[in-house]
Amino acid sequence: MKNLIVTILLCVTILLSCRTTDERNAGNWKLWYEAPAEKWVEALPLGNGRLGVMVFGNPAAERLQLNEETLWAGQPNNNGNPNAPAALPEIRKLMFEGNYFDAQELATENIVAKTNHGMSYQPVGDLNLSFAGHEKVDNYYRELDISTAVATTRYSVDGVEYVRETFASFPDQAVVVRLTASEKGKIGFTAGFSSPQKSETAFLESGLILKGISGDQEGLEGKVKFTAQMKIVPEKGNVATSTDGGVNQIVVSNADAVTIFISMATNFVNCRDLSADADKRASDYLQNILPKDYKQIKADHIAYYKQYFDRVKLDLGTTDSIRKPADVRILEFAKANDPHLAALYFQFGRYLLISSSQPGNQPANLQGIWNDLMSPSWDSKYTTNINAEMNYWPAEVTNLPELHQPFIDMVKELTVSGAEIAKMMYGARGWVLHHNTDIWRVAGAIDYAGSGMWPSGGAWVCAHLWERYLYSGDKKYLAEVYPAMKGAAMFFVDFLIEEPEHHWLVVAPSNSPENGFTYTYKGKQYSATNAYGVTMDNQQLFELFNNVIAASETLNCDKEFADTLRQTLKRLPPMHIGQHSQLQEWLFDWDNPNDKHRHVSHLYGVYPSYQISPTRTPELFDAARTSLNYRGDPATGWSMGWKVCLWARFLDGNRAYKLITEQLKLTDNPKTKYRGGGTYANMFDAHPPFQIDGNFGCTAGIAEMFVQSHDGAVHILPAVPDIWAKGKISGLRTRGGFVIDIEWEDGKVKSLKVKSSLGGNLRIRTSTPLTLSDGTALNPASGVNPNPLFKTYEIPAPIISEKAKLNPTGVKATLEYDLPTEQGKEVELRDES
Repeated sequence: MKNLIVTILLCVTILLSCRTTDERNAGNWKLWYEAPAEKWVEALPLGNGRLGVMVFGNPAAERLQLNEETLWAGQPNNNGNPNAPAALPEIRKLMFEGNYFDAQELATENIVAKTNHGMSYQPVGDLNLSFAGHEKVDNYYRELDISTAVATTRYSVDGVEYVRETFASFPDQAVVVRLTASEKGKIGFTAGFSSPQKSETAFLESGLILKGISGDQEGLEGKVKFTAQMKIVPEKGNVATSTDGGVNQIVVSNADAVTIFISMATNFVNCRDLSADADKRASDYLQNILPKDYKQIKADHIAYYKQYFDRVKLDLGTTDSIRKPADVRILEFAKANDPHLAALYFQFGRYLLISSSQPGNQPANLQGIWNDLMSPSWDSKYTTNINAEMNYWPAEVTNLPELHQPFIDMVKELTVSGAEIAKMMYGARGWVLHHNTDIWRVAGAIDYAGSGMWPSGGAWVCAHLWERYLYSGDKKYLAEVYPAMKGAAMFFVDFLIEEPEHHWLVVAPSNSPENGFTYTYKGKQYSATNAYGVTMDNQQLFELFNNVIAASETLNCDKEFADTLRQTLKRLPPMHIGQHSQLQEWLFDWDNPNDKHRHVSHLYGVYPSYQISPTRTPELFDAARTSLNYRGDPATGWSMGWKVCLWARFLDGNRAYKLITEQLKLTDNPKTKYRGGGTYANMFDAHPPFQIDGNFGCTAGIAEMFVQSHDGAVHILPAVPDIWAKGKISGLRTRGGFVIDIEWEDGKVKSLKVKSSLGGNLRIRTSTPLTLSDGTALNPASGVNPNPLFKTYEIPAPIISEKAKLNPTGVKATLEYDLPTEQGKEVELRDES
């Protein structure tokens, strides 16, 4: 009898193991693991745009770390420095004399905020579930299925299989946890809230409520009230209450199954209004979901999510690596043949954007919506000298345009607070944004002048307003955002000042984000960060002014202001190529070829902008590429994401892929002790610490490897690496309102489908000779693309150092075809051979 029992148990174990193996490989879009998360950066992120939850998957002590997107320290405020107007002339005078260090010190004292430096995004707390007797388990498995946005934990105890499913419902605005077992009456646990906030708990019927208020910061009292409500709905069994050590808990025993609902809300209405009833909001969410059937709740959630996720499909093939846990695959990626992991990482970026940025909500911050600390790194704010913008690089091209809206709404709000700062600090019209903002939409300079004295944030965020128009062609939308674009340009018209040597108009003071230089003043060497006329500022103003001019022409308005911008454009400094054959980062030739700084701000004109092209500006193309080579490959996580985009724009797929292998390097790994930039076990980007922008930047970069539409045409397979010789991608969007499906073999286009949402001319650029699918020849393109959504701007000739040694671009020759398209119609093409 004993041997029979042992045999039966062995068979059950084998069956469970086989089933789990099948589940691991049943879908291509799973992050799965063989052990619970020990650290926060190993937990699995879920979100519905407003609510975030990190699932640890510990059998005996589950931790669900909770966030609500509007829970921030402090309260509505303005952080401008009223000393700025009096100090600005002296700061500029010192700079124009070459005394940058003293100018920077004066700016820190008189322009940087004296009230606060922005508030912190903060957590609600944790829901802790304790399962007695589950300390030793068999057949452990946990996963995040990014095709459904559901996390699952599965394990066995004494032959009983336990399953937990967790998701943050989009339509029902609640976190849902489902607990089941293979035998009836086996579900038992204790549930309780904990929070680092000033808070208290109380009992609800079969549940708990957590209430509190956000933290104080820099003398600013926290005034965001929050409420979390948890309701337990058992199938059979018993529910009781307990106060163990003063902690209110719910105790469940002998249940067949349990569903837990968690709602969260705050009193936040907008950046100037905290008048909502957090209790009522949370209660309403909970009451709305309680009557619903679990299967229907889950089905509704998945259906909502998949309307976004399923728009883009990517197939790079699979290898045996897919049979390994995600953390092992990341660890081995650089040396393994695992094309599917790159595809998974691409789709994970889209998953994160869907989960952290929904229409009507706040934009994704520095950590998306996931944070467990009261004082997270950089306050988890919106860093606008690249990081906040990088979050939205994938929005248009990876077919998630609606998710761009929270960022655009934030820009509209910033025009109000930014106008107050522009007038107070600089006596200027329009609006200004420095290098950070938060939920209160502060717009003043923060930290210290070396990073904070950067008044060009408005120019960068307005590039997103224009890009969305180029993808959609929606003139009604353009009319809505035009005032923000005009206001940003108006600020610079007032703020620009003539520099003494060439009489160019320059932004002064400013900096090339966070990077410094060495210079000589009165025979001595100094280091500083603040300067004037830096390359990035010049590129951003060139772009902003031209975009506003183009918008005014499209909308047939503001002709006089457009003429003012045309005249101002003529007086901006051109780009410079320096003595090391590099694109100069500053107006003066201060670049150090050994500089490995994470920011590559002077390459803004390559990506995300498109002022530098192998055909239109070959000297600048080569110089910019030289600059990127000087900076090297390894860097912080988000910097490597940017470099993937840049190498894609340099049409070098193999180098872009090398950067992907650098980014997909396992950080915080106990085996290798590696602590540098890369990727955590849960696929979060590692600066380190975690910053979500690296995920989004790399996703955008991978998209750029398959299709680009910035340089006057839709370029098909511009930077596909040799290792991805065969594959399929569908659903990518381009400027001009086109949706692209591509299949390729041996690096050449096999088939191409293009659907037009607007009609108009489609210019295709490709290295593969193409015909229509029926063999009809295509018309070669000539002249400028007549489609206005593909317009490029004429770039002033650069000033080139006599010491510079420039090289040919070395890019592949391409063919260009023009096809007329009809709105809503699709054209199919294939390899001519």
